[in-house]
Amino acid sequence: MSGRRIRKLLVANRGEIALRVFQTCNNLGISTVAVHSSADRHSPHRFGAVESVEIGGAPASESYLRTDRVIDAARKTGADAVHPGYGFLSENADFAAEIEEAGIVFVGPSPQNIRDMGDKVRARELMLEAGVPIVPGSDAPVANPDDLERVAKQVGFPLLIKAAGGGGGKGIRRVDNVDELRNAFDRASSEAGSAFGDARVYIERLVFPARHIEAQVFGDGLGGALFLGERECSLQRNHQKLVEESPSPVIDADVRARIRDAALAGVRALHYRGAGTFEFLYDENTRDFFFLEMNTRLQVEHPVTEMVTRLDLVAEQIRIAEGGTLEGVDEPETHGHSIEMRIYAEDPYRGFIPSTGKIQGLRLPHAPFTRIDHALRDDYEIPPYYDPMLGKAISWGRDREEAIVRLAGLLRRMRIGGIHTTLPLGLDICRWDKFLSGKFDTGTLEAWLAERSYLPTEPPELIVQIAGMAARQALSNSAVRTVVEPGAFDSGAWGEAAKRDATGRGRR
Repeated sequence: MSGRRIRKLLVANRGEIALRVFQTCNNLGISTVAVHSSADRHSPHRFGAVESVEIGGAPASESYLRTDRVIDAARKTGADAVHPGYGFLSENADFAAEIEEAGIVFVGPSPQNIRDMGDKVRARELMLEAGVPIVPGSDAPVANPDDLERVAKQVGFPLLIKAAGGGGGKGIRRVDNVDELRNAFDRASSEAGSAFGDARVYIERLVFPARHIEAQVFGDGLGGALFLGERECSLQRNHQKLVEESPSPVIDADVRARIRDAALAGVRALHYRGAGTFEFLYDENTRDFFFLEMNTRLQVEHPVTEMVTRLDLVAEQIRIAEGGTLEGVDEPETHGHSIEMRIYAEDPYRGFIPSTGKIQGLRLPHAPFTRIDHALRDDYEIPPYYDPMLGKAISWGRDREEAIVRLAGLLRRMRIGGIHTTLPLGLDICRWDKFLSGKFDTGTLEAWLAERSYLPTEPPELIVQIAGMAARQALSNSAVRTVVEPGAFDSGAWGEAAKRDATGRGRR
């Protein structure tokens, strides 16, 4: 923790998350610096900051993953803090250490936090010591194929072979029997080595069917911890989340309390600093949950937590990085229900292959209790070098049904021409019976897509009519648009304790 006020912040990322952080910085009176590759010279995120620095060529390995160039850009511009966003360097412990060694504030966890949770085997050990239930699996990475069958039989089939040094759905293979082991091991290890520079893998029992439930937490690095509710993230394709919501439609008060206690025990055991997310598998039949991993960063789906808690999580990250504590801070109450739909530059009619090209006819509506986080504009050329996610559409409602109707109306009126996107799929999900009923698990979406070969249909007339009633608003192409009830976001901290934090900035 720095114990000093941040005056200029560099975001070591691109696209919508960079703009999201810039928005909060603008609200707090903090100057901003964008970094960009040669391919992103015309990217909206570059022009969303007060200053910008080109740090290398189009491939991420020549720009956004170059720690030396990011740190050099911070020094040249006089930035006294770096926010990593998500992806790229956000969970790179060496980068966090280099930032701090350079005398720059890292708006995130300590390097040791990142290192401990980045090693999935070490994370399992630490959580077991803290009393957090973990998925049964191997106690150490599987060092070679010779150990594979022995460990697999101990764990039991079906099982997963998973990358020890990474996440995000990469380096994971399902194995249903002994005959599949060797091939799955080779593929998972190879993919892990390519994605994370770490080919180690471990074995975990497959808990299926199960829900994917997240717990949003904050820590102050001194043992102080807060739980900000859970998120439902079970609707996934190829281990990648597509829809997230808060609260989960199947978590009751008793299970929520147990998840809260487990997550807070983990935060305190780690002396964790900043925003983090515990990921759990939840078995609806037994009402048991198991630790999967901890993400030591802000999540893509953080907006749904913001909508139900009325907090600006980026502002809270900054406050903790400046030396703020959680002593005497009460957990916020949650209000209503929020849902986020990720929007990708992919063609859902052709196996979700990435789509590149120039954005044309962009229309991004806004309406009360909705929000679109993005980094788009007309005539912007989508580069082929980076993650295909274009942004997120988020809605809030007094209950889940109202949130779904508002999300459907928002997606119905969005237009992103010139490329293929997953908008049609988003609309179909909004009227899918499994989604509407809340009866789904981590395998439901992929099974549904496979059954239909994904052919979207026109939305029911009722949804069109209701969405049309909510649609009579002025259109806007602003980079990050949030429309909520007046005073909905407490952009400072949780309660009166924020007035007494170490930064002297008080409530924002």
